[in-house]
Amino acid sequence: MKLTQEEVQHIALLARLGLNEEEIEKFRRQLSAILENFDILEQADTTNLTPTAQSIALQNVLRPDEARVSYPVEDIMANAPQQDNNCFKVQSILE
Repeated sequence: MKLTQEEVQHIALLARLGLNEEEIEKFRRQLSAILENFDILEQADTTNLTPTAQSIALQNVLRPDEARVSYPVEDIMANAPQQDNNCFKVQSILE
């Protein structure tokens, strides 16, 4: 599927992108190539395949939550350019 420059401009407008003519042509070629790949995938015969929401088995990749001793306050505060009562002191950003 080949996109027109007008379609790319419309997509850019929706994404709030300001594109010049060179960028529009570049993205037109790239997006058209992506859509052509989807056209190829649509030709695959999937009639005997069962629908699935997940193609691979899910597993938890997080470590178990375990309580442990935290770093000493002195070591953490050694990185603070300014501190006050064992707290990082930062410049206020709100009135």
